[in-house]
Amino acid sequence: MTGLVDWDFAVNLGSKVAGDGPEVTPEDATAAVAELRAGADRSTGLVREFTGLVAAERTAPVLVVDRRGWVQANADGFAKIIEPMVERLAAKKGSPSGLSLAIGSRVTGAEVGLLLGFLGTKVLGQFDPFHDPSGRLLLVAPNIVHVERELGADPSDFRLWVCLHEETHRVQFTAVPWMRDHLYSEMTALTDSVEPTRLVEDAVRRVSEAVRGGGGSLMDMMSTPEQREILDRITGVMSLLEGHADVVMDGVGPTVIPSVDKIRASFNERRKGIGTLDRILRRLLGLDAKMAQYRDGASFVNHVVDKVGMEQFNAVWAGPENLPSKAEIGDPDAWITRVL
Repeated sequence: MTGLVDWDFAVNLGSKVAGDGPEVTPEDATAAVAELRAGADRSTGLVREFTGLVAAERTAPVLVVDRRGWVQANADGFAKIIEPMVERLAAKKGSPSGLSLAIGSRVTGAEVGLLLGFLGTKVLGQFDPFHDPSGRLLLVAPNIVHVERELGADPSDFRLWVCLHEETHRVQFTAVPWMRDHLYSEMTALTDSVEPTRLVEDAVRRVSEAVRGGGGSLMDMMSTPEQREILDRITGVMSLLEGHADVVMDGVGPTVIPSVDKIRASFNERRKGIGTLDRILRRLLGLDAKMAQYRDGASFVNHVVDKVGMEQFNAVWAGPENLPSKAEIGDPDAWITRVL
């Protein structure tokens, strides 16, 4: 059924759009890869000491990848997540064949490829929780080198700083074994609620509105009460995960990264986006909302930890029922009252 999307075409187009990244000598490339691997290994103990979370030893591998490797990994992830929706569409309208399948799969492949190509120039690292058997951590070396140069950051400091954030995500999913299945079930519920035909029509309208300077993100198309309820739960979880990782990287950073204050200040400025096209794409893809997840999630974690301590905060990982809602992310005292 996933033949309805030409994934090979998507990966090839996305890789071309993303490009290779900055020019790096073979020696510098080898050194960067080695330093990122070492930074990920070092971060495991630092995250454990700061959070009290004990992750399974390397059940989720660390991969240092180029931009094409990231595009390929995310195409694989997209295919897995949207498969239920594609199968539902095929059951309703029948599977296309011949010329219509070839053209349709190329069109959708181009859409996915352009999306992955843009994001492939931005992402520094990512934990892929849905890769079997227990996820994998991706560190995108060209993008990390590009940003450290852009910020004028000390390379060793910046690489360890990135590793702290991404390793925290690996720990979150491997130390909290139910998190992977919970998040996957929420994503599946969301795709199951989508009417594919309306999704395409609304996507075209959203793109047009965004180019004209109005409209919202593609996620704003999720407008039914059921979809909004699922989105609110996912937003609560993602805000927690991203905010927690930011708190860890900034909490651990001063003890091991001499230039962490400079890095954080420069990085916050960079997160705002630059250029008209960049701002349009950020709006469409909901990246502004993603930045809010970092900010609001970190405020939630800091407030709870300041009030009750890290040990009691860790009750959030006990089960899905203890996860904060979207509303509780903005009102951490309500979460404390409900859970603790």
